[in-house]
Amino acid sequence: MPLPTPSQANRTFWDRDAARYHMEHADYLSSFYWCPEMLHEADAGLLGDVRGKRVLELGCGSAPCTAWLHNRGAHALGLDISHGMLSRAPSGIPLVQADALALPFADNSFDIVFSAFGALPFIGNLDAALADAARVLRPAGRFVAAVPHPMRWIFPNDPQSLTAEMSYFDGAYLEHSPDGELTYAEFHRTMGQWLRALQTNGPFRIVDLIEPEWPEDLTTTWGQWSPLRGEIFPGTAIFCCVNEKS
Repeated sequence: MPLPTPSQANRTFWDRDAARYHMEHADYLSSFYWCPEMLHEADAGLLGDVRGKRVLELGCGSAPCTAWLHNRGAHALGLDISHGMLSRAPSGIPLVQADALALPFADNSFDIVFSAFGALPFIGNLDAALADAARVLRPAGRFVAAVPHPMRWIFPNDPQSLTAEMSYFDGAYLEHSPDGELTYAEFHRTMGQWLRALQTNGPFRIVDLIEPEWPEDLTTTWGQWSPLRGEIFPGTAIFCCVNEKS
């Protein structure tokens, strides 16, 4: 019997982990926050005016971002691989369960495609995912992706640790069951790898790279993100791009 692919392993993981994740991150999942630094789209405006726009969210989870856009006049659609996550979305929000490596949409279907800490860090074949995102995005459409900052990779999961323990150049974190089945997969890219992948596979023209600072009044620890670390180095990278395909 074939071993699970990263997509299959992560779908099972997020189906099982949905309840814990929502209990632990209730504030973050209450609205459209880009990252653990709690940068809100209402303040950042990274997607621009969304009224009347067709918008696709990759890795929407329970779709708080999609719901926020929907309530502001966007034709917003949330996509996620996990039924367990999608089942927690608000009612009335258009949703699709699918893999970001095989988007079930026609070419040039959307004005905006974005991802807020979803899908992309869990995909081994980033080039294929970005190429498919560019395919469904119209020419000159906007693509925005918030991902864990590459700097995060070198530190352990302990949010109070400031000691670098892992190589910046290692590419994957994989968990396996006792019998060797893949149960979770997360992939790391250096900053250079992100820049090259975006510019090659859209091709996306990067118009901004945002590294949100940790707010002084934010005392919440979010996984391995914490005020201690946030004061010293960035935890999130947000790539703001324009699709330059002809």
